[in-house]
Amino acid sequence: RYPDVFACALLNAQPMGFYAPAQIVRDARDHGVPIYAVDINFSQWNHNIVQIGSDMNGTDSRGHARHAEMRSDILGYQAIRLGFRQVKGLRQVDMERLVAQRESGYDSVRDIWLRAELSLSTLEELAEADAFRSIGIDRRDALWAVRGLNRSGDKDDLPLFISATEEREPDAALPPMPLGEHVVEDYRHLSLSLKAHPVSFVRDRLAKKRILRSEELGGVPNGRRITVAGLVLVRQRPGSAQGVIFLTMEDETGTANIIIWPKVFEQNRASVIGARFLAVTGRLQNEAGVIHVVAERMEDLTPTLNILSSHGATISDLARADEVKKPQTFASQSRDQGKELGLKLGLPAAQATRPKEAAQEKPALAGPDVRRAMPKGRNFH
Repeated sequence: RYPDVFACALLNAQPMGFYAPAQIVRDARDHGVPIYAVDINFSQWNHNIVQIGSDMNGTDSRGHARHAEMRSDILGYQAIRLGFRQVKGLRQVDMERLVAQRESGYDSVRDIWLRAELSLSTLEELAEADAFRSIGIDRRDALWAVRGLNRSGDKDDLPLFISATEEREPDAALPPMPLGEHVVEDYRHLSLSLKAHPVSFVRDRLAKKRILRSEELGGVPNGRRITVAGLVLVRQRPGSAQGVIFLTMEDETGTANIIIWPKVFEQNRASVIGARFLAVTGRLQNEAGVIHVVAERMEDLTPTLNILSSHGATISDLARADEVKKPQTFASQSRDQGKELGLKLGLPAAQATRPKEAAQEKPALAGPDVRRAMPKGRNFH
């Protein structure tokens, strides 16, 4: 009856349950709930219900066609404003101080720095989350402004007179940040993106391979062999399922449920365990409107996600220091990931490890920033 209130409550209860925030937001939008982005001038610590059209920094939705029969049952629509709690690295006490000092709103990065007395690292987290849109700047310009605060005088040391001969660094004309990079950074810092779905950027390539959208599966005859692709959301290996793995994937149009029999899993172990973007070929099974794809073959498409970040992470953090000092090969990453997931899925330790097979089967990975940004997938057994 109230998808807006229900979704908002689930988001505020995180971390919990089966679905990640990105899937809750996705489902709310599919049910017609507008979602507004995290913003310094509008957000609270928690996610909140707000009036539709309260500002333009958000995304409106009329609902997905597959939920059309539910529209008469929904009693009211409001929007959800994402809260600061969704941004990785922020502290509640800092954001409550930001809100308390906000009054009629902030008009610049420097204004929020002086009035809310936030640290530069906190301001950088807000900039990385693209939370300055209401003052007319995106994450790249905001991050540049934050890193320029110390060059223009510290708030605790502002002289009455500044020498007329003092040279100031001129404003930089930064190139616009590609949409794909924005989506990557959204996932890195918010674990979701309102701007676009990662799979939408490679849809043309998928179409050339005759890979279907998830929303098309309902029109496919039962038993037909098809291929579908998406981000891996969930892997399940219930103890009562005799080794069968149930995998859920998501593309820009919806989700697809995959059944992986033990023999197929053994043949595609590296892809099932390590892929964040996966293509599955198999027979479609449609029973009373419940659709699954019984997997026959899988392909790790994670490297194609590099297209999202055509210029790399220009201003955002580079590799972590410990990763530079202790580089880890992709083969060893695959072994570690394979052992961890294999044990989570209930496999014996010997079967879970298999380092040689993992090293041989694992394809080249997407760039580290893109790969780390995409969801790993949640594992249940």
